Order: sequence, then C-alpha cells, then structure tokens
Amino acid sequence: MSRGPIELYFWPTPNGQKASIMLEEVGLPYVVKPVNILKGEQFDKTFLRINPNNKVPAIVDPDGPDGEPMALFESGAILTYLADKTGMLLPPTGAARYRALQWLFFQVGGVGPMFGQLGHFKGYAPDPIPYAIDRYWRETLRLYAVMNEQLEQSEYLAGDYSVADVATYPWVDVRWFHEIDITQFPHVERWFNQLSRREAVIRGAQLMKAEEVIGNVTEETREIYFGGRQTERR
Repeated sequence: MSRGPIELYFWPTPNGQKASIMLEEVGLPYVVKPVNILKGEQFDKTFLRINPNNKVPAIVDPDGPDGEPMALFESGAILTYLADKTGMLLPPTGAARYRALQWLFFQVGGVGPMFGQLGHFKGYAPDPIPYAIDRYWRETLRLYAVMNEQLEQSEYLAGDYSVADVATYPWVDVRWFHEIDITQFPHVERWFNQLSRREAVIRGAQLMKAEEVIGNVTEETREIYFGGRQTERR
C-alpha cells in the first residue's frame, strides 16, 4: 500500500526537468516541492538534509525499498531508481541495461557539465575569457557530433527509448543557453523533435515553466550560484 506521492524537490532547470519528465513517463504520483535557487533556498537546512550537495533535483519516496522512506539526490541516480522501481525505461538486466546506462552516464558526465560550462562562460562570467569559451564550445560541438552519429544508426540513444533520452533532452532543449544550432546535427534534430511530441515530455518540461529559471545575471545571483554561499553550511 502506497504511503503517499513522491516528493519532487524541483526548480525548472535542465537537471530538474530530467526528474519531472521521468516521473511523468513512469506515471508515479508526485508532489512538487519548489526550491527557488534564485533566492538561495537550496542552502536551507531542511533541503540540505535531503541533498547535502545543495542542488536540484532531489526526491523523497515515502514508499522506498523495503517499504521505508528513501531520500535521493543526483539526477542520474534518481532516474535509475525510478526506472528500477517501475520496471520502465531501463532494462533490468543484460546488455541492453548497460547500453542505456552508458548513454545516461554520457549525459551526466559530459553533456550536462560541458553544455553548462559553455553557458556559464558565455553568460555568467563577469569578463569574457576567450580560451574558456572556445574550449567548451568545441567540446559541446564534439558531444553533439557523437550523439548525431549514434542517432544516425539508432532511433534513440540506447536503441529503445530510455533514461538516456530523458536525461539528455532537457539539455538540448535549452540550447539557447549554449547557443548551438542543432540543424547542423540533423539526427539530433530529428530525435529532439520526436521527443518534443511525447505527452509526458511536454508535461515534464513545462512544469513550473512560468518561473524564471536563471534570472538576470546580477552580483546577487552570481554570489548565490558561484560565490561564497556555495561553501556555507547553515
């Protein structure tokens, strides 16, 4: 017997949208607990008890393993947990499982960090640093090319639709952030348009979309995101 819906600690960032899209795809009931990162709510003690890494998303499943509540952070871990809980979007065993996991880790270790760093140095750095912009621009293009080659051979990143696609989609969706024209990667564009028509993706990607995700680049937001607040433990 369910003890209640999953609590989703969320702000509409690409990483946050991975969890909301996944919850929509697997059909588990959930309730949104907004964490306004523009105001520094990610540093509140209550949230840090759930995610000591002070990032969104995080979840609390009141009906976790063995019927005990489960708090979980890191988007890749959340997607894997929800897939295993429901038996959806990640094969339970065998080669297909590891193919999906490798592309999930490709997103977690490559697409998110590299796309994010490009966006940071293009939009947040107080002074332009040409070397940094060029370095992350080239790496972002390289990652798009890797995905394009894979998607030329396969409808989805790991063959069948999986956690890998759920994880990668939001970062391609915010390409305004890193200013990449995906028409130069036609197989990525095909894949993106195909996912954009999925009802669960639409619902998950639109969650709290009216909220301002990043906000104006001010000294206050720069301090919250990248300054001394990051090392405070309240």
